[in-house]
Amino acid sequence: MQRSRLSRALTAVLVPLLAAAGCASVVSPVEDYIVIGMDEDSTGPGASYSTIAGSTVRATIDRINAEGGINGREVRLVVENDESSPTNTPSIIRKLMDRGAAAVILSTGSGAALQAKQVSESSEIVTIAPTALTDAVAGPPGNQYAYMVPNPLAQYADVYCGAFEQTGKTRLGILADASPAISGILATLDPKLRECIEVVDTQKAAVDSADLTAGVSRLLAAEPDVVLVASVGGSFELLAQNTLHRLAPDVQRYSLASIGNQPQAWELADPGSLDGLVYMGSLSTDNPRTDELERWLRTIKGPSYSLTAYDAQAYDSVMLIKRAIEIAGTHTDPQKLNEAMQQVRDVPASFGQEPLTLSLTPDKHIAPDSACGLVLIEFGPDNTPSGPWSEYQPECTPEEAQP
Repeated sequence: MQRSRLSRALTAVLVPLLAAAGCASVVSPVEDYIVIGMDEDSTGPGASYSTIAGSTVRATIDRINAEGGINGREVRLVVENDESSPTNTPSIIRKLMDRGAAAVILSTGSGAALQAKQVSESSEIVTIAPTALTDAVAGPPGNQYAYMVPNPLAQYADVYCGAFEQTGKTRLGILADASPAISGILATLDPKLRECIEVVDTQKAAVDSADLTAGVSRLLAAEPDVVLVASVGGSFELLAQNTLHRLAPDVQRYSLASIGNQPQAWELADPGSLDGLVYMGSLSTDNPRTDELERWLRTIKGPSYSLTAYDAQAYDSVMLIKRAIEIAGTHTDPQKLNEAMQQVRDVPASFGQEPLTLSLTPDKHIAPDSACGLVLIEFGPDNTPSGPWSEYQPECTPEEAQP
């Protein structure tokens, strides 16, 4: 009897508590202020670029609040870290939702951002990736709530292929780190490159490799006349460029955007090892919005700060969410907010050439309206970018617009 009475008493106490806990596990966006979530890889392989974007997201939200918020409401940022690990991403997105996020910025690796797409679809929360390059992050299927800001990898491949053809290159070697982000990028990029050039060999190594001599030697044994380094940047990229310069100084080298967006790394490279390296850039000196953004960020990050594409695309990601909330007139209705995202049109971009605009539609979830967001940049002998590569540049024409 005593045990029965005790059980009933415990039930009377615990059931309301468990019910309350169950309700707390699914938190709707709050009404009084706007919560934006950010999945920022601050400790994993994508930290070298995710933290750059993350700091600009923070500064942009501060700027919005200083100017009155969105629809008169304060914006609050909540942050979690998935370490660019796709296995961590679902729980991180749900944590951000539990903290009231109306939308989530994916400042993380492409592999993790791709995994986030599944959660955004099932949980009906808008996600937008400012640094991901893999088209599938915002492409069908299952992309109803998923968006990205950079130009897609399909356009990267078109630009590389145009450069190979222009300069007469026929044999490509690829040196890549083994991170999930780069594996996802190569899964899209490699087949498209094979349509225009013979890929003679691909060598992969761990992100934290201390010596790439053996891998680079195997790559060079295949006799490529051009090499593409695909990495998340940081120490791997520097080691790759140093080794290639030492072992094959006359072979033309290309790189993804990472090295161009990590100016703190340039001075760590061996003297002259970046000379002649061409990377896929996203910043153009003819875009006044790029100049304005750099001048503003220098008031935040210091007078000598060098703007990166990560900064510009992070800024534009926040502004696209802001515009969608303004169109929707609410941040608490996920479906209405997502419909508003797909009504954002002709937003002037902070990256790319001056004519570049950003638009989203039900069938177009990758924001750039043309290839104008891409520009090939060459490094000079002082290991700093010397400007647009004179050999080849992508044209900015309506025909190259993303469908």
